[in-house]
Amino acid sequence: MCGTIRLLPIIILALASGFFSAENHAQAAATAHHDDGGGFRNPYLDQKFARSRFFTYVKLRFFGDQPFAEYDGESDKVPQVEADLSVIHQPDEESLQVTWLGHSTMLIQYRGITILTDPILSSRASPFSFTGPKRHTPPPLSFKDLPPVDYVVISHNHYDHLDQPTVEALGNSAYWLVPLKLKSWFTNEGIHKVAELDWWQSQTFESLSFTATPTQHFSGRGLWDYTQTLWCSWIITIDDKKIWFGGDTGYNDIQFKRIGREYGPFDLGFIPIGAFEPRWFMKPMHINPEEAVLVHKDINAAQSIGIHWGTFRLSAEAIDAPMLRLAQAAAAAEVNFSTMALGETRFVK
Repeated sequence: MCGTIRLLPIIILALASGFFSAENHAQAAATAHHDDGGGFRNPYLDQKFARSRFFTYVKLRFFGDQPFAEYDGESDKVPQVEADLSVIHQPDEESLQVTWLGHSTMLIQYRGITILTDPILSSRASPFSFTGPKRHTPPPLSFKDLPPVDYVVISHNHYDHLDQPTVEALGNSAYWLVPLKLKSWFTNEGIHKVAELDWWQSQTFESLSFTATPTQHFSGRGLWDYTQTLWCSWIITIDDKKIWFGGDTGYNDIQFKRIGREYGPFDLGFIPIGAFEPRWFMKPMHINPEEAVLVHKDINAAQSIGIHWGTFRLSAEAIDAPMLRLAQAAAAAEVNFSTMALGETRFVK
């Protein structure tokens, strides 16, 4: 007994060391996407290629041998319908309805709440009005046609996801949910109804909650702010409905499986399917339709809708290639994953 008593402090110390080691390990895992320079990184991706991506893209697009599909005159290959303004402005509060406004912009309406994702209604995804990726399919709604928007989620600060004219038009009439370190951009624009979240953090508003979850991507609006703000996907929970908005991402077999394991199943997923060619260049940051099906399965979504296509020419594939390849991949996998017509409103059970 005396020997046991003498060993007791050692046993307690060992147990405590194990506890704090586990705690520190969990903390390290939770912040693995933070880098030493105050910015962010992708924990499951080799970082070597990253900083040269802009110049590599310019060389590839304008001086390389890789053919880029011409979108001019091809917009009729993207299904388009006239938006039903009566349904959009007088939604059935008991039905979850979603409208595709182009690219990654989804209008979500349920239980009297209206949410926009990565809204861009401008003619170009660019800091300039005269150059940069131009819109090849018109937005089905103008600013004046939009219903009152309660909340907006932003996945990252690239120009095709964070559009300054659209942000200014919505202003403080909506509450903005943004990734970590992006709030200051909004306050500089005079917008103060903003919450910025790190991965796995949540913000709750009565029967509504938003949770920032990982993606494999990057950020930057100029030459000097590469990865200085975070990128993320979003879980949006409205009462009994749970939605996952993927933003923009490459694929790994860790992050999305964790989202599905810890937060799934989801009633609906919005998963990017475009800007995927050429693969040798786009693969780390943009999933193709086949990988999008993997994400759909990983997060455990009952059904998903393909986004991030049919609007801006950002890569080499044809304007309708994401839609056509997704149809094949979803049929082969026997999953409920499809695209929408531009302007279409879909009701989700």
